[in-house]
Amino acid sequence: MKKNKIVILGASSDIGIELTKKFLDQGHSVLAHCNKNHKNLLKLKNKNLKIFSFDLSKINEFKKFVDDNKKMFDAEVFVSLTGYIKPTMIENISIKDFYDHININYLSNIIVLQKTLPYMKKKKFGRVILSSSTGVKFGGGFYTGIYSLTKYMNQFQFSSFSKYAKYNVLINSIQIPVTKTKIHKNVKKKNISKRIKLIPIKRMANINEVVNYFEFYCSRNNTLTTNSIIDISGGE
Repeated sequence: MKKNKIVILGASSDIGIELTKKFLDQGHSVLAHCNKNHKNLLKLKNKNLKIFSFDLSKINEFKKFVDDNKKMFDAEVFVSLTGYIKPTMIENISIKDFYDHININYLSNIIVLQKTLPYMKKKKFGRVILSSSTGVKFGGGFYTGIYSLTKYMNQFQFSSFSKYAKYNVLINSIQIPVTKTKIHKNVKKKNISKRIKLIPIKRMANINEVVNYFEFYCSRNNTLTTNSIIDISGGE
């Protein structure tokens, strides 16, 4: 198996930790981003793991950081797992809250893509996964509409993405299903039991199930799927 360099934004999330671990176990090198929480990433203790911390809401500073350290982002694989969420009803959200969601969940990905895509093209291999959410199909929840909007942005496949396919650079979005992660605890008044009833398979996804899909579409085993929205929501 050829070894890749992989960049993961939002690597300290529950899914991010397990995906980072899986890539490291396969012998890949990982540049893992987190906001403040290093401890779970540090527990992985692997020489092929490099961690950097950045507040992605400071989008102009992040752009400068990437520009100044562009070699860090020379990678064959880029995965976006950013998941900032501030549960707020739409009538109460502030302009700052709105821009924080956009900057963290979407614009940060574009900034990294601007550096990784030319490198992938040169290497004639690249895999990109921009994470979305199954909630985008329903307009989000009562308190998570802005989160879902910014995740929906990650489903937008620029027409220019298609030109990379001939260089074996495949770009997709995965709609992450309702999964057994801590993020649901941050949403007040969320009734998980009621939510599960809406899912045809009648259960939440396990973290490792989601990780397996990310791993496959990031790998050389994915030879055909590109410019696609991949729905793994259990039929919802």
